[in-house]
Amino acid sequence: MATLPAALLGPAAAGAPLLAWRIDAEPYAASWDSGIGAERFGGRWNPKGQRAVYCSLDPATCLVEAAVHRGFEVLDTRPHVLSCLRLLPRSATDAGVRVVLPDELPNPAWLHGGAPSAGQQRFGASLLAEHGVVVLPSAVSKCSWNLVFSPEAAAGRWQLLHQLRLVVDTRLSPPPAAPAG
Repeated sequence: MATLPAALLGPAAAGAPLLAWRIDAEPYAASWDSGIGAERFGGRWNPKGQRAVYCSLDPATCLVEAAVHRGFEVLDTRPHVLSCLRLLPRSATDAGVRVVLPDELPNPAWLHGGAPSAGQQRFGASLLAEHGVVVLPSAVSKCSWNLVFSPEAAAGRWQLLHQLRLVVDTRLSPPPAAPAG
């Protein structure tokens, strides 16, 4: 696993900035923090009906997470926005984030691709209800971390730093290869 950001390394580092990134289709960029998409469709760590905002702790993981759900072709051909947010600590000595290590998950299969189980969604929903902000290992990039927050439970705890038009290297969505002749 990748090292956690300084803000999550204990009480002495709780004042360090904790940044997170997410990618949205351009029409939804203004509502990036609503959790409406996850509420409508459910997610890896929330069932349908519960709002959740999914982010990554670094922009590269964010891109890979977006690509696994949308595909590089969609990211290449439709405008998207990369948002960077700063999570505000609960106090000077408490980052107010629950970090879930791989060994803490009841089922190691939850960190592999595929559809989430109802048990996985209930587990995530319980964490979000109790803590508001949760950091979990990425199922897409095994050495990376995702941050998920409940817009209701973590209200007032984030600050949008900037939104930039997403620029995806065109080599990630190359033209089809010519047929072998």
